[in-house]
Amino acid sequence: MREPLTGPTVAIIGAGVMGETLLSGLIRAGRRADDLLVGEKRRERAHELEERYGVSVVSNVDAAQKAGTLVLVVKPQDMGDVLDELAPVVRPGQLVVSLAAGITTSFVEARLPEGVAVVRVMPNTPALVDEGMAAISRGSHCDESHLAEAESLMASTGKVIRVPERQQDAVTAISGSGPGYIFFVVEAMIEAGVHLGLPRGTAAELVVQTLVGSAKLLRDTGEHPVVLRERVTSPGGTTAAALRQLEEHKVRAAFLVAIEAARDRSRALAAGMD
Repeated sequence: MREPLTGPTVAIIGAGVMGETLLSGLIRAGRRADDLLVGEKRRERAHELEERYGVSVVSNVDAAQKAGTLVLVVKPQDMGDVLDELAPVVRPGQLVVSLAAGITTSFVEARLPEGVAVVRVMPNTPALVDEGMAAISRGSHCDESHLAEAESLMASTGKVIRVPERQQDAVTAISGSGPGYIFFVVEAMIEAGVHLGLPRGTAAELVVQTLVGSAKLLRDTGEHPVVLRERVTSPGGTTAAALRQLEEHKVRAAFLVAIEAARDRSRALAAGMD
């Protein structure tokens, strides 16, 4: 059971899927609803969040004026407009945490008053079930307390690591986009099961539980994936036959190329913003 979180008022700007995921995670982790604000312009959505979580939903500007920590959970293409809206009321001493893919700390800092602490975060969608992976990076004006606050926020929905910002594009490619690759493989395995004559429901149950069990085996044993793979791969056996086909079709190389493409796209998004 997680220790209750304490700290200054937090405002979540942006109440989409990830914004609500963070909000619900914070409340489950012990943060009081009256210690949280949500910035949301859509009246119907605001009412929904107020009813569901008991939080106050206000304008972005009101949230920025009242909160010690601002968490920006907006689309990369909307970040510039949001920062322009908040800049007149954001003040040095506040912490701004950005969850927008490809948005650098320098981009955020350049649009806010001098001295505002900025932390960049790359989360992923397993945060929806409290199994997220978030990587955080410090901006120019961050100290240890700022990083610790960002860590405590993101730890409410999973695991957190610190990385230099220059590694964030690689993080985006590996863990930010990573669930998409996993779901793609799961989809392919289910289709293969149907092709081999299994009912779709049976194939899905087999594949999903195999994935969950394999991930838990990796995490709980700490064994290298090569070691675990070799334990499953008997000489001349079924797994060996399948892996030979994957190697002949250059699946390993395809993953490398695909992940490099994701990294390059993250860099392009950042360049476009700058």
